[in-house]
Amino acid sequence: MSQIKGPGIFLAQFCQDDAPFNSLKNICQWSADLGYKAVQIPTWDKRLFDLELAYKSDTYCDEIKGIVTDAGMSISELSTHLQGQLVAVNPAYDQQFDAFAPDEVKNNSKARTQWAIDQVSMAAKVSQTLGLNAHASFSGALLWHTAYPWPQRPAGLVEDGFNELAKRWLPILNKFEDAGVDLCYELHPGEDLHDGVTFERFLAATDNHSRAKILYDPSHFVLQQLDYLSFIDIYHEHIKAFHVKDAEFRPNGRSGVYGGYQDWQERPGRFRSLGDGQIDFKQIFSKLTQYGYNGWAVLEWECCLKDSTDGAKEGAPFIAQHLIKTPEYAFDDFAASDIDESLNRRILGL
Repeated sequence: MSQIKGPGIFLAQFCQDDAPFNSLKNICQWSADLGYKAVQIPTWDKRLFDLELAYKSDTYCDEIKGIVTDAGMSISELSTHLQGQLVAVNPAYDQQFDAFAPDEVKNNSKARTQWAIDQVSMAAKVSQTLGLNAHASFSGALLWHTAYPWPQRPAGLVEDGFNELAKRWLPILNKFEDAGVDLCYELHPGEDLHDGVTFERFLAATDNHSRAKILYDPSHFVLQQLDYLSFIDIYHEHIKAFHVKDAEFRPNGRSGVYGGYQDWQERPGRFRSLGDGQIDFKQIFSKLTQYGYNGWAVLEWECCLKDSTDGAKEGAPFIAQHLIKTPEYAFDDFAASDIDESLNRRILGL
């Protein structure tokens, strides 16, 4: 059986202008001191990583690998969550998502989309150069504003939306195929790919592209009230990346899944630091181990109550305690016997 690697940490939520969170060298050493074995690197924050330079320069990629290795760590994946989001943006969200784009493409949706496509495409080659086999991203959304529609959706709208989404992503997916890297979409509310059904729609629209995979994060399924354990049974062949993030859902008489426009602390569904929420991680790690997931278990810290540094300190031992060392032999091997066809026939009464 394969074994899950870990613990890893997604660096995006920890980046700051102050040390040790202001450079890749400093934040890797900080992570290693906490017990992490790998970092998932956001490619939009040049305090840590320059994607364009990495695309142009193998020497720079070697320097990045050296920084991480010198800290005693590995790179689990690169992330283009923000760029992936901009591959598909409904005009209703133009103003908010322009904040993710460089100044030269703001207020120009076509230019912004092409910039995002180019960014994620570059990440395919860079991932290959760095020796990685998986990449983390978002799908973006053209249809999200119709998720709970009134008036009802016009006939063919969903099909048209997924066909357009596939049209934008297929050239990128082909780049990842050429690089030999899986493109793992984090299924997330706000994205057109946010649950199993929408992932299936996307697969169908891309003719079941072999590089379209899943970044599994159970916290987003808790907030949607989706069975996150059964999800693994159904989609385990597609899960190639894993965010370890806790959450809780506490419905009440005033609000539920939609949250009533409340801040995170007041919402029924909210993210928590590892061990503080409701997610059954023992079963998650067991199922992923059972199905042969051998990628990284990566902490993503997003908690509305606990300080990030405390969450990071608690996260490494939490993940380490849930890693399952797979057996070298079966527990009942002591009772095994060689094949004896005549004995088998006698046992069967034949």
